[in-house]
Amino acid sequence: MADNKFDLIVLGGGPAGYNAAERAAHEGMKTLVIEERELGGVCLNEGCIPTKTFLYSAKILDYAHHGDKYGVTVTGASLDHSKVVDRKNKVVKTLVSGVGAKMKGAGVTVHRGTGVIKGKSADGFTVVSGDETFTGSKLLICTGSEAVVPPVTGLREAVPEGLAVTNREILDIREIPKSIVVIGGGVIGLEMASYFNSVGSIVTVIEMLDKIAGPTDAEISKILQNNYAKRGVEFKLGAKVTAVSGRKGKGSVSYEMGGKTEKVDCDLILVSTGRRARTANIGLESVGVLTERGAIKTDERCRTSVPGIWAAGDVNGRIMLAHTAYREGEVAVADMVGKADRVDYRSIPSVIYTNPEVGSVGETLDSAKRAGIDAEEHTLALRYSGRYVAENEGGDGIVKIVVGKAHKNILGVHMIGSYASEIIYGAAAMVAREMRVDDVRRLVFPHPSVCEAIREAMFSIN
Repeated sequence: MADNKFDLIVLGGGPAGYNAAERAAHEGMKTLVIEERELGGVCLNEGCIPTKTFLYSAKILDYAHHGDKYGVTVTGASLDHSKVVDRKNKVVKTLVSGVGAKMKGAGVTVHRGTGVIKGKSADGFTVVSGDETFTGSKLLICTGSEAVVPPVTGLREAVPEGLAVTNREILDIREIPKSIVVIGGGVIGLEMASYFNSVGSIVTVIEMLDKIAGPTDAEISKILQNNYAKRGVEFKLGAKVTAVSGRKGKGSVSYEMGGKTEKVDCDLILVSTGRRARTANIGLESVGVLTERGAIKTDERCRTSVPGIWAAGDVNGRIMLAHTAYREGEVAVADMVGKADRVDYRSIPSVIYTNPEVGSVGETLDSAKRAGIDAEEHTLALRYSGRYVAENEGGDGIVKIVVGKAHKNILGVHMIGSYASEIIYGAAAMVAREMRVDDVRRLVFPHPSVCEAIREAMFSIN
């Protein structure tokens, strides 16, 4: 039993869990990670990384098809989707092995199984997994999230039958469907819509809201939608899915829009209507951890309602992004060892890895107004960037800066265009450090670069 006693037990080996486990081990804590699947969590196995391998292949294909705009003619370019899946599997396997090596190198014990909290005793928190019982002085809950399949007539039956898939199953299909309906116009849905459109599927996106991309700035959402529409993606906005029917390889989706009931036929349905925290059946009730709307309630140090228990990543439902999870895991461990740290949720960037890319951080003008902040926004077309014009024939990208009126502090930066995913971290630093417009004007940006449009935008602010 002595070997099963740990300073820290981490439930879940995703970005929050494995990163925190490594940090805890380096702090001298004897650490156990319990993971029921592969290390790396949804991000590495079913989300961030697999989808990026898909999208990169699509980007290469798009470059080949449209190279004539840049004086390059490619004849006969095609994509073998099965080989794309094979490469995805290779990339994932490599990275999962890397995480395992990091755990071994840090001296972290990894147990394959499902951990269930059974209570607390004088020895610490008791966690059972299969036939084994573990005791931990501290607990870090990182059980992640799972795809939501809404209670639409016929939809939940369509998933096991293969007519409908979630983000997990779609990454393993071997043939490109002739037509696909994407239910949900959020990040996952849009990225997969982009891929399947590029590789030849007829794509229809059905979204309940009147705009795509969720909380993304409305103007940027519209630009992104227009880019998709030019490529042939059809959008049904303000539409509610009412029923799904058919069988694997041939079905239909019924929806209500504008007071009318419509139907679209398809070969495959992608359900991307959001994710929910995985808190069921892990024993939270045995120790009294509070939840809110199904997610574990935490503060900015990732502490739960129970002393000695922290929660990080999607399971706390705050910002379901892998990089948020990394940071939360770090902050949780810092708090465990008495180091002052906190998660700054204001400055966490988000990215939509489509073509064009979207990068956002901080407040939009609308969200600032809802928060009672007196703010203004300033927009600059990326055509003011020489590099953007050189690399984007007919591009319509923009960068938008949201500033506080009183102090001219940077509240948010939002952009659509090439390299947005790589540029946005600099904007996140501006928001996190509460930089003012004059501070950014004094920074030297490389030229020519797309990022210097941010600096140019600052000079349009009075």
